[in-house]
Amino acid sequence: MTHPMDLIPAPLSVEHRAPGAVSLDERTTLDAGPGTGSTARWLRSALGAATGLALPDGTGPSAIRLRIREDADHPEGYRLTVGGPDAAVVIEGGGPAGVFWGAQTVRQLLGPEAYRKAPVRSDRARELPYVTIEDSPRFGWRGLLLDVSRHFMPKDDVLRYLDLLAAHKLNVFHFHLTDDQGWRIEIERHPRLTEVGAWRARTKWGHRASPLWNETPHGGYYTQDDIREIVAYAAERHITVVPEIDLPGHAQAAIAAHPELGNTDVVDTAALTVWDTWGVNPNVLAPTEAVLRFYEGVFEEVLDLFPSTFVHVGGDECPKDQWKASPAAQARIKELGLADEDELQSWFIRHFDRWLTARGRRLIGWDEILEGGLAEGAAVSSWRGYAGGIAAAEAGHDVVMCPEQHVYLDHRQAPGDAEPMPIGYVRTLADVYRFEPVPPGLTPEAAAHILGTQANVWTEVMENRSRVDYQVFPRLAAFAEVAWSTLPAPEARDHAGFERRMRTHYRRLDALGVDYRPPAGPHPWQQRPGVAGRPLEGTPPNV
Repeated sequence: MTHPMDLIPAPLSVEHRAPGAVSLDERTTLDAGPGTGSTARWLRSALGAATGLALPDGTGPSAIRLRIREDADHPEGYRLTVGGPDAAVVIEGGGPAGVFWGAQTVRQLLGPEAYRKAPVRSDRARELPYVTIEDSPRFGWRGLLLDVSRHFMPKDDVLRYLDLLAAHKLNVFHFHLTDDQGWRIEIERHPRLTEVGAWRARTKWGHRASPLWNETPHGGYYTQDDIREIVAYAAERHITVVPEIDLPGHAQAAIAAHPELGNTDVVDTAALTVWDTWGVNPNVLAPTEAVLRFYEGVFEEVLDLFPSTFVHVGGDECPKDQWKASPAAQARIKELGLADEDELQSWFIRHFDRWLTARGRRLIGWDEILEGGLAEGAAVSSWRGYAGGIAAAEAGHDVVMCPEQHVYLDHRQAPGDAEPMPIGYVRTLADVYRFEPVPPGLTPEAAAHILGTQANVWTEVMENRSRVDYQVFPRLAAFAEVAWSTLPAPEARDHAGFERRMRTHYRRLDALGVDYRPPAGPHPWQQRPGVAGRPLEGTPPNV
């Protein structure tokens, strides 16, 4: 049993009503009301495995009762009551998701043993303190981006990450599926995208300035049935999967598979291969009708697979050099009546904004899509700092705040040489805990356009699941609390109290097999001595 004050993310209120505990045992049943089926299935699967209890259907004083409250203020909010005359546990949610998040809190209260896949002791993970907890999230978009292009993550590891998101009450999985270094989603009408575009001959080892290479060919992709499985698995956990198909930059893998997509009048695109190093790539899509039709076909299949309202189109880091040199691109600019190459990029984005809107979806892209004008209804992922998000929100666009200076989890967690392949500014657990998604000075109208926040995980220097774990945890726990909980201003946040609660949370992560960074520093096997990163010194700019 866990002390009710050791919950992460912290709930709105906890009333510890009496000493003692309610015990779950062979008499414990599930009383699942309408709309709570996903939570009932999850409880039987996760808690059933950890406790050895069958949790059959049933009512009465030994039941775990799941109900939806139609009068609740928030569909993701919940009220959890342990110990009562009519049921052992009552979870009342504002909607199906609220019931599910209440069940995540029950698991935390049962103790770290509740995170194992089989019972370890018959007396563990079966006791709940007499509490009443009221809770609801601050933001409706609480996300994690996972880049599976730079390094592929097998399907089962993606499913594991969805479970880790659910355990932290995160509800958006931004799936970065295409980039210069690999195309990771099967497109049936264009099989070469994965036959060719999903594989590279070798991989830069460390930062792009490193002289080292991993000569083992690397790649992989998700079949359409894999994607369906991932999306359904996420939906059972009340997580929305937002796909990203990057354009018009970050496109070399696609061009390697289909050279006609590139600027063939200025570069021999047939000679291009899937990129094996990192950075901003000059090989971008050609601004032709044929390219538009090709990507419309890609998006038609993407929309069939992903029910998400939002579809991410990238739109970042698109060098204009090839367009400037290309007679065909210059003729296109003149034909469309555009001022320059920046407006040509906006033309690309606006086309797919209209295309997605006509199909009942909404475009979201990185904050570069603001340059040259943004179509009504499009949303912005603000990554270069707060400024893009502020400009977008003040102009009436919805925003997801994910500034690299604060929540890029590929950035290093501590100074010194022990951090593996250190990238960027130091962003400690405390730094992430003090991140504030809504910058001061926004008008109330603009602040209402902040949908929420997201931590981003770019995997250039994360070659496998263990390295991803190390970079993501424990900082994702701090981020989850920022995204869910109603916290004071950054300087007033109780980081010492959060670190005290983390002592219990590390034991949960241990039970889940997460290779997090220990508070005292990396284990020897987590280090990468002699492999260059790109550490930046000082305090990151507040932009």
